[in-house]
Amino acid sequence: MTDIVTLLAINFAALIAAILILWGIAVAIRDVSFIDAFWAFGMVLLALASAAQVGIEGVHAAAILALTALWGLRLSIHLFVRWRAHGEDPRYTRIMARTMERRGWSWAQTALLTVFLTQAPLLFLTCLPAQIGIWASVADPVPALGVIGWAGVAAALTGIAFESIGDAQLDAFRTNPANKGKVLDTGLWRYTRHPNYFGDALTWWGIWLIAADIGLWAAVASVIGPIFLTFTLTRWSGKALLEKGLHKTRPGYADYVQRTSGFVPWPPKTRG
Repeated sequence: MTDIVTLLAINFAALIAAILILWGIAVAIRDVSFIDAFWAFGMVLLALASAAQVGIEGVHAAAILALTALWGLRLSIHLFVRWRAHGEDPRYTRIMARTMERRGWSWAQTALLTVFLTQAPLLFLTCLPAQIGIWASVADPVPALGVIGWAGVAAALTGIAFESIGDAQLDAFRTNPANKGKVLDTGLWRYTRHPNYFGDALTWWGIWLIAADIGLWAAVASVIGPIFLTFTLTRWSGKALLEKGLHKTRPGYADYVQRTSGFVPWPPKTRG
C-alpha cells in the first residue's frame, strides 16, 4: 500500500500539472478568474487521486470522498457558471494590474506567480483532511463511523446545504434589477453576512471530524486544513477583502454590518 508521504507527493505533483495546464488556458484567453471554480474542483481531484492510490474500502474513506465530491462539484459548477455569465472578476483585474505595475512583470508571469502557483499549495493544504482521512481509513480501518464521525457527516451536510441556499438566495437577489446597489439582508443573509463562507468552513470542519474519528494522529496531521480555511475566509482573502469593496459600493452596507453577524449565523441586533 502507498505510504502517506508518497501519496501526498503524487497528489501535489498532479495538482501542479493541472495548475500549469490551467495557467496556459488563462494566458490564451487573458483571464484568470476561472481559478475560483477550480479551487473547489481541485479538492475533488485530490480526494479522487487519494482514493485511486489506496481505494475506499473503509467507511470513513467512502464518506469523505462522497462529501468532498458533493461539496466540490456543486461549488465548482456554481462558480464556473457565474464566471461564464459575468466574465472576468474585477478583483483579479485589480490584483493583476497592481502587481504588473509594481514588479514590471508580463501578464503571463503575473498570472503564474500571483494567481496560479499561489493557489496550488493553499488548495493542497486545505484539502489535507480528505487526503489524509482517505489514506488513514484504509491503512488503519475503523469498522464503522463513531459519534465524532457522524457529527462530521452532519456538519458537512449542513455546511453544503447552508452554502447552497445562500448562493441561491444571492443569485436570485442579483438577477432582480430593482436590487442594484442594495444589500441582501433576508433569508440566511439576515443571520450572517457570509452564509457561503460559513458553509465552506463548516463543511471542511465536518470532513476533518470524519478523519479525526479514525484516530488522534489523523486529527492532528490534518487539522491545519480547516484552521487555514477558516482563517482565509474570515481574516485574509475572503470576508475581509470582499467587505472592503462592499463598503465602497453599497451605501447601506455599514448599517448591515452593525446589525448582522460577520460569520457565524446569529439573530440580528435590534436597534436600542
